[in-house]
Amino acid sequence: MNILIINWQDRKNPDAGGAEVHLHEIFSRVVRMGHSVTLYCSSFDGAPPEELVDGIRVVREGGRQLFNYHVPLRYMRSFRQERYDIVIDDMNKIPFFTPLFVRGPHMGLIHHLFDRSIFLETLFPIAVYVYLMERWAIALFRRTRTKMFAVSPSTKAELVANGLRAEDIALVHNCVDHATHTPGESERSAAPLIGYFGRLKRYKSVDHLLKAFAAVRKDVPGVKLLIVGEGDHRKDLEMLASSLGIAADVRFTGFVSEEEKVRLLRQVWFVVNTSSKEGWGLTVIEANACRTMVLASDVPGLRDAIQDGVTGLLYPYGDVGELTRSMVRLLSDTELRRRLSQAAYTWSLTFDWAKVAELTVSLLEEEIGRCGR
Repeated sequence: MNILIINWQDRKNPDAGGAEVHLHEIFSRVVRMGHSVTLYCSSFDGAPPEELVDGIRVVREGGRQLFNYHVPLRYMRSFRQERYDIVIDDMNKIPFFTPLFVRGPHMGLIHHLFDRSIFLETLFPIAVYVYLMERWAIALFRRTRTKMFAVSPSTKAELVANGLRAEDIALVHNCVDHATHTPGESERSAAPLIGYFGRLKRYKSVDHLLKAFAAVRKDVPGVKLLIVGEGDHRKDLEMLASSLGIAADVRFTGFVSEEEKVRLLRQVWFVVNTSSKEGWGLTVIEANACRTMVLASDVPGLRDAIQDGVTGLLYPYGDVGELTRSMVRLLSDTELRRRLSQAAYTWSLTFDWAKVAELTVSLLEEEIGRCGR
């Protein structure tokens, strides 16, 4: 197959997150299976307009803010002549409305709908714009009966609630690279250490973690907090840490390499995810593969990635008091952490990128055949 994927970012982009990891891990394996993959995405400072990344031809154009307006023009100008067998619209925030200009086989890939959670992330006029664009895109997918990939049962249920047919939606889970994400108990921190891994965005609600940590310090002497990741909310979070008087015990690492991320996942006693919504929560399974459990908010996506009380713990989103109590409980109960972390590791072994890549190829071939190509 000759496959074209349209996504806002590629794996090398400094703003890349779980969506880009999901795309790269699956389609780099699809390439190794003998297929051709082109990824069209926005550019960033220092990035070449075109390069080969793990076999994927990455074509970059336009800035982060207006990339979606380049998409139909570039498709009509050149991609249409390259005779792709299928086009994948990887929808993340602002959609591309590919059914309006792609006449051949195409599919959509959705990690999660922002819906009203976008109003937690950005200014009201921008949030309204994103919200309406997302509504229109889903209506278009529904009207054209576009076949979809969803990364979790929660996302599939959300799409069905928005009028898409369940039989048109296939589950293509986030997984983990078990060659790099492995346990390392000898690296566990001797002193109590809590970790957050992910982008620093408002809707991720990392401020809840900082507020809870300020209370945890009163009950657990010597505890430290590690914030791993980058994003436009970082300065606000650093200011909040200072105002709470916890700056000396909170370390913001910024963006780290994959190797460093794995090392830190092995160090922390557990990971906390406070997000208001996720498609799945890729760092949950990555932490689990390092035999590190996760405490997370009970929201769509995260409740799919965590078996509450078995592989990790869930708490009501926004309940800083309950988050505080859960953190103190985990820091104080070594046997509970050990039991949950071991079960989390076993759970992580069921998620294999190679199997998901094979499923993806099968679904793409099925859609191409259905369209008579």
